[in-house]
Order: sequence, then C-alpha cells, then structure tokens
Amino acid sequence: MELRHLEYFVAVATERSFTRAANRLHVVQSAVSAAISALERELGSTLFERSAQRVDLTEAGEALLPQARATLDAAQAAREAVHEVGRELRGTVVVGCLTGVGGIDFAGLLGEFHTRHPRVALHLRAATWNGSAGLARSLVDGEIDVAFLGVGRRPFPNLETRMLVPVPQVLVVPAGHRLAERDSVVLADVAEETFIDYPLGYANRTTNDQAFSAAGLDRHIAMEVADVTVAADFVRHGLGVAILPVRNVPPGPEVTALPVTDQSLEWALHAATATGRRVSAAANALLGMVDGHLER
Repeated sequence: MELRHLEYFVAVATERSFTRAANRLHVVQSAVSAAISALERELGSTLFERSAQRVDLTEAGEALLPQARATLDAAQAAREAVHEVGRELRGTVVVGCLTGVGGIDFAGLLGEFHTRHPRVALHLRAATWNGSAGLARSLVDGEIDVAFLGVGRRPFPNLETRMLVPVPQVLVVPAGHRLAERDSVVLADVAEETFIDYPLGYANRTTNDQAFSAAGLDRHIAMEVADVTVAADFVRHGLGVAILPVRNVPPGPEVTALPVTDQSLEWALHAATATGRRVSAAANALLGMVDGHLER
C-alpha cells in the first residue's frame, strides 16, 4: 500500500469529488482515479459510491479514513524527525480562523512564523458560513491543523482548546432608537426587537441564543450576516438591533452600545487542535508563538 494512494484517498474523501481532489493535489484527475482504483483492488473493497452529482464513502471507506489519516500523520512525523536533526522545520500547517473578531494579530503571527520557519508552507482558511462549528469539524476531519475559533459556554467535543482572549458583547441600537438614551438593558427589554445576527455555528450567535433561552425569551432574527462590520452597518441604517463584540462597535453618534445586565453575553477566542490527531512539530511551533501576538 503506497502512501500516495492513501493521500489521494483522503483528498477524495475530504473533497467528496475526484475533480476537486485533483485540484487540491495539483495532479490530473486520471491520476487520482487510477490511485483509488489501485487501492480498491489491493483492499478488495469499494471505497466510494460514485454518481454524477457527488462521491460518498462506502462503509469500507468510512472504516479506512481514520486509519489512512493516522498513517499519513505517522509518515509526516517520521519526515519531521529527520528534518529536526538538521534543526530546520519543514512541512505544512493549515490554519483556520475567524475573521473580523480581533484579539490576535494573525498577520503578525503568521509573518513571524514564516520568517523563523521559511520552509514550512502556511495555508490560511477563513471560517465559512458555519463559523466556529465549521472550523471545529474541519479540525476533527483533518482538513486543518490549528484553528482560532470562538467558544461559548459549551465547549466543542473532540477538541483541545486554550482560551486566548475573552470577547465581551453589548447590544447595539441605531441612533433615535427608543432605548438609545438608556445606560443598560435586560434581554426582556429587547425581546420584541428585530435582530441582526450571525449564522448558526458562530460562537457569538450560539452565545446570544443561549442567553435568550436562559432568560426564557424568544426573539426574531430577520437578517443573518457573517461579518460584524456589515452587521454594525445594518444597525446604523435602522434595519434592526444586534449583539456585537465591544471592540467591533463603530465609533460615532449613529449607534449606541448598551450593556446587558441580566445575562452573560461573553464568549472567548480559543486556539484549538483535534484530540484524536497528532499535532505536528510545525503546528506546535506556531502555537508556541501565539502569546506574543495577543492584543491585550
């Protein structure tokens, strides 16, 4: 069994597409198809159910996937052990992160890491519509190596996380709003308002939903946006109210920020890795540099 065949198998399993797997591996699609066919012949089992629309793992493929990833991890560890003899870190680190939250200087962190370890290839993946929940799944699935994600009251399963910075939040209302002259609010004051919030999966949306649930209140979310600056702009134009990180409240008189006194709306930015996967030497080196780039 060749490592290359396992690498191609994991790529197809992750992408659920031979075409996307080939693009990811920078090879022609026929090479991927040939490698998967050779692996299936060797194992005597079909690994993928193929259709015109998508590619799905068979039961045999599901059984092979964690073993294939573990084998590739072990092979990478062997390479790194040899490279470390020469004290030059090599390999690839895929980093997943939230955008627009702040709390850590990502550009400075990655820039310093690249300067110190120029032979390590860095890849950055911003959170998709699923936010922190999507990053957590990508960690467990082996698609990324390290994630900087939001964690609320309930931690994600199967992750090792370290809290980096807390992210307090406030209610933001447009100028002229009936509550704009208040010093603070409780959630019951705004339960009937139209809300702008993040999509499900983002830590701030989860925290906000849990706070309203704990207060025994429902609310109406009219708009979901995946960018705090866009949410703040929508509030400014009177399209609703929003619960936003304190650091992302825009300055000026067009919006008012109000503390919520009856429920905690705080979540935190964490550095995370998957508990069931080996953390490479390069990923550990990156994690070891995080503290120097936190915005205190």
